[in-house]
Amino acid sequence: MSDAQRNGREIPQDSYDAVVIGGGAAGLSAALVLGRVCRKVAVVDAGEPRNAPVAHMQGFLSRDGMPPAALLEVGRAEVAQYGVDFIAGKVEQVDRGEAAGFAVHLAGGPVLHARHVVLASGLRDELPDIPGLRERWSRDVLHCPYCHGYEVRGRAFAVLGTHPVSVNQALLVRQLSDDVVYVPGDRPLTDDERERLTARGVRIAAEGSIKRVVSADDQVRGVELEDGAVVPCEVVFVFPQMVPNDGVLDGLGCDRNPAGFLTTDDAGRTSVPGIWAVGNADDPRALVISAAGKGAAAAFALNHDLVDAEVAQAVAERRGS
Repeated sequence: MSDAQRNGREIPQDSYDAVVIGGGAAGLSAALVLGRVCRKVAVVDAGEPRNAPVAHMQGFLSRDGMPPAALLEVGRAEVAQYGVDFIAGKVEQVDRGEAAGFAVHLAGGPVLHARHVVLASGLRDELPDIPGLRERWSRDVLHCPYCHGYEVRGRAFAVLGTHPVSVNQALLVRQLSDDVVYVPGDRPLTDDERERLTARGVRIAAEGSIKRVVSADDQVRGVELEDGAVVPCEVVFVFPQMVPNDGVLDGLGCDRNPAGFLTTDDAGRTSVPGIWAVGNADDPRALVISAAGKGAAAAFALNHDLVDAEVAQAVAERRGS
C-alpha cells in the first residue's frame, strides 16, 4: 500500500475521532477498543516495529512463542472488522488544527485531521558502537531477560558494562545461569558494585575498552578487549540507549520526564489535552502484553473524554435553541 492510499483508495482530507500513530500491539489495541464503540479511527503505520528482529514473542499470555509479525497480522484483521482505516506510511509532524483538534501530516503530503492523537510509535534501541554487536542483536546479543532469558538459560553469559544500569542487568540475569561474567569496559566499578556482583556469584573481567564481539559459525564466542584478551561467552547481554520515537510531537510542547520520555498519567494522557502516548512511546519497560493493555486503557479514557465533550456541546446547543 502506498503512502497516499488507504485500503486501496486515495486518502480523503477528512476528520477522525482519533488517529493512532503506530500499528504495533499498543496502537492496534487502542484502535480495537475505539472501533468497537463506533469511533472513526485511522491507524498510520510505517511497518517498523521495535521487535522486528525477534523470531518469537514471549511473555504474552495465550500467545507465548508466537512470531511478532503473526500477532500483528491477527490484530489488524480483528481491528479491520470495526471499520478502522489503515494507512501505510510515516507521520512527519503533528500540529494543532485550524479548528479544535490536530493536523497529522503524512510523508508525501496528505494531512489527516483528528480530535485526538494516540502516539504508539514505540522506541528505538541505540546500541553501543562495538563491532560485532549489531549483527547478533536479538539472536545471542540480548537485552531483556523477560523476553529472551528463558531460551538461553544455563549458557555462558557476558554482560557489557556500557550503561549506568549494566550492573543491575548482570545481577538480574545471574538467576538464569551459573556462568555470568561482567565486562566493565570503560566504566570502572565502584566498591559497592564490585561487592554486590561478587556476592551474587558474577565474575568480573579485567577493565579496559571493549574492542569487539567475537562470533564464529553463526554463534557468539566471546568479547575481545583492547589488549587482545578474549572473555569467552555464548550470550552477550547489553543495555541499549532507548530513544522514544516521538519527534512528530515536538512542535506541541509536551512535557517530558528526566529520562526524556513523554510525561503521561495512568491512562496515557500527555500534558497537551488530546495527545496520548502508549506502549514503549511512554514506557520503555512495557512488554508487548503490557503495551497492548496501555493501548486499551488509553482508548477507554479517550472515548470518555470524547463523550464528555459531545455532551457539553449538546447541552450548550440545547440551551442556545
